[in-house]
Amino acid sequence: MLSALASGQSTVTGLSPGEDVAATRTILERLGARISDDGGLVRVAGPDSGLHPSGDVLECENSGTTMRLIAGLVSAIPGVHDLAGDASLSRRPMDRVAVPLGLMGATVSGSGTRVTPPLRIEGPVSLRAIDYDVPVPSAQVKSAILLAGLVAEGTTVVRERIRTRTTTEDMLHEVGITISSVATGDGRVVTMAPGRPRRHDWFVPGDPSQGAFFAVLGAIHPDATLDVLSIDAAPERVGYVAVLERMGADVRLIQRDGVTALTSRSSSLRGTDIRAEEIPSVDEVPVLTVAACAATGVTSFRSMGELRVKESDRFAGSLALASVLGATAWSEGDDFFVEGVGDASRFLDFSFATILDHRMVMAAAVAGCAGRGCTIEGAKSVASSYPHFFRDLALLG
Repeated sequence: MLSALASGQSTVTGLSPGEDVAATRTILERLGARISDDGGLVRVAGPDSGLHPSGDVLECENSGTTMRLIAGLVSAIPGVHDLAGDASLSRRPMDRVAVPLGLMGATVSGSGTRVTPPLRIEGPVSLRAIDYDVPVPSAQVKSAILLAGLVAEGTTVVRERIRTRTTTEDMLHEVGITISSVATGDGRVVTMAPGRPRRHDWFVPGDPSQGAFFAVLGAIHPDATLDVLSIDAAPERVGYVAVLERMGADVRLIQRDGVTALTSRSSSLRGTDIRAEEIPSVDEVPVLTVAACAATGVTSFRSMGELRVKESDRFAGSLALASVLGATAWSEGDDFFVEGVGDASRFLDFSFATILDHRMVMAAAVAGCAGRGCTIEGAKSVASSYPHFFRDLALLG
């Protein structure tokens, strides 16, 4: 997105082959960017005059990140923009971006009070900067505001009560945007001046959320030594490592030649208390549920209501997964609890159905690999983020 907003050609190395990224690419091409792929090196050229409205519906497929960030991007492009998604995405609330973008002068309309997709966004001739307190921790909402703020009149300020990943702020700084990020207690204040990104050559490190599946697999498997050779180790993205360490896992982040690697070894786990603010996106909770099932004692997952509005209801899905593995699981309000069976070898041979949710599929697969096996319905949804997941599992033997 930043390369498409820039003037001139940027390159991207290490781009994910997932369907979410492919959907983003198609949208940017429809908005006027020129994108080509040459043996893994992706070239992106933004038009000198800037992106323009597309007469086509911008299909975000299954990607909430795509829809929320593109919403911010097109709010800064005068004209009408229609955004749509698949059945899963069409149930996800977009009021979180509609409200701040509306305050900036854009019109964002969808279905119902939660503004579910499809969306129609009308970008005004000019946007105004806002000073906005994000009510629910969300790097996606923060990023949407910042993308719109690139052309807004005045200084854009985003206030977080719980810090979320700084990927967007760091990347904006890399392309010459004047931006600052100041920690305040548990939160952060981000301040940005408008400007146009300059071209840049990007290297994308490994996805720490994908690394979490292998971190848990290595810890709960009876005979495993797993290394993830390169991941983005931003503090807000690797909170699961500290959680697993607290559970007794031999899981560590190691610096090697300027690159962060993750190592995981077979371990005996014990229950712990996990707070949502440790894992701001809560994306790693389904696979941590699998770790909790392999542990002794009770693991508490606190303030996890955000799981209900992901690609599927991951709150209910995590409880269901724990149950089919043979653990005891229950909930109280936005908290849920898992009493583990003490060892992955005690997992039941199970069947599990997912609804367009790649992370629930991968969490179930990790449990099946460490335990007695499983059958997963809807497994093709891993293509949205990690098309080669099952190939990589098979390569482990």
